[in-house]
Amino acid sequence: MDTHDEGSTLRKGVHVDPQHKTRRQFSKQFKAETIALIRSSGQSLPQVCRDLDLAESVVRHWLAQAEIDEGRREGLTTVEREELTRLRRENRVLREEREILKKAATFFARETTR
Repeated sequence: MDTHDEGSTLRKGVHVDPQHKTRRQFSKQFKAETIALIRSSGQSLPQVCRDLDLAESVVRHWLAQAEIDEGRREGLTTVEREELTRLRRENRVLREEREILKKAATFFARETTR
């Protein structure tokens, strides 16, 4: 199912990976609409979660992250988390490349001494 639909994504913003049937992924728009619904509907968080078939712990995490992104709570913003993830991935690749170059240098050093 396309998670980038225009308009409301409540009930539609879910992507289920066929290989990992227990883990669902939700679009940013779906999360934002769910948070807005909780804040404006007057319904309790557990009720909204039951209505949308969502785990309360997941939605509480979305709410906490939204508060961080809005500057109302301490912590890493979504943008900062994404940058940290990207930098960690880049760091891992650079370390792997360095190890490959070390091994290549050792190999060629042995070849030239023979």
